[in-house]
Amino acid sequence: MHQTVDAALGINLLHANQEGADHNRAHFDAWGVTCFNVMSSPGAGKTVLLERTLTALKDELNLAVIEGDMTTELDADRLRKQGIPVIAINTGRSCHLDAQMVAGGIHQLEQCTDSQSLDLVLVENVGNLVCPAEFEVGEHAKIALLSVTEGEDKPLKYPVMFQSADCLLVTKIDLIPYLEINLEQIHYNVRQLNPQATIIPVSARSGAGLAQWFDWVRQQVAQRQRPVVSSH
Repeated sequence: MHQTVDAALGINLLHANQEGADHNRAHFDAWGVTCFNVMSSPGAGKTVLLERTLTALKDELNLAVIEGDMTTELDADRLRKQGIPVIAINTGRSCHLDAQMVAGGIHQLEQCTDSQSLDLVLVENVGNLVCPAEFEVGEHAKIALLSVTEGEDKPLKYPVMFQSADCLLVTKIDLIPYLEINLEQIHYNVRQLNPQATIIPVSARSGAGLAQWFDWVRQQVAQRQRPVVSSH
């Protein structure tokens, strides 16, 4: 009985969240804005990746960040140094952002910037390999990060994140010479779950692979055309 009730509750929560995510995506679509949901375990390198991305692309794209963290604004403050709008959301005990939280971030963005001039909104989710993958926030693409320090088996142990990723960034590859890690095995394990995902090995420290990542971002943004507004 408890299992049935718990399962029903979980389904209802996900259904309600999906409705909210669809509403958020409608906002982004109306603005002609692309949204990425950036997910990983703690310490995989989400924030430093965003720092490098903002530095490289802020002169050619209008960018904003919705930054999720359980208690602090430390990461948000790091990204604000880039001079772009950054909305901080503290989730408290929740281990992920959900659609309702991101909706609040969207409304804050509307108040602090011309939302229809934005090209890309990057949502940095709470560090967790499980929950963020199950709760959509209105994104057009899911970006997963996996550090080489986490091991080759993580895609198999936490499949939902890697099954749902549109792009996987294998981070900290500059550390491979110091680890017993097989990059090809990581690729193989991911491919068993998700044959379609773009996989890009990167190092924020050395810069390896970042140009390919930036090109992927540009392509995703270019694919989304702004709606034509009639003058009548």
